[in-house]
Amino acid sequence: MKIKIQADDVELEATLLDNYTAKKICEILPIKSIVSTWGDEIYFEIPLHLDLDSSAKDIVKKGDLGYWPSGNCFCIFFGKTPASKGEEIRPASAVNVFGRITGNLEALKTINDGETITIKQQYSTNL
Repeated sequence: MKIKIQADDVELEATLLDNYTAKKICEILPIKSIVSTWGDEIYFEIPLHLDLDSSAKDIVKKGDLGYWPSGNCFCIFFGKTPASKGEEIRPASAVNVFGRITGNLEALKTINDGETITIKQQYSTNL
């Protein structure tokens, strides 16, 4: 499934993985929340309570989407965080990886704390 991520003038598409966390996030779409940033990570609280699962990682890749159980947050990773060592991208603690941004990650750098972010299912216009 594809989702659309929108905050202010930024609009990106992401592809979700076929895993439990992605399925649970799809069930609560659309999501509207307020952005927080932590280095080159955007995160925001969502109404979902999950534990770590088999997709959980302590180090993620640029463009990964993660669910952070410690804060019930949807996370978008686009570079190093304050916890990163060297070139790695490290969340504050493990996240369930459930998808990946397919667009221009540089646009995420223009999203600031306090902005409203919306996540919704991307419907195909092709019939």
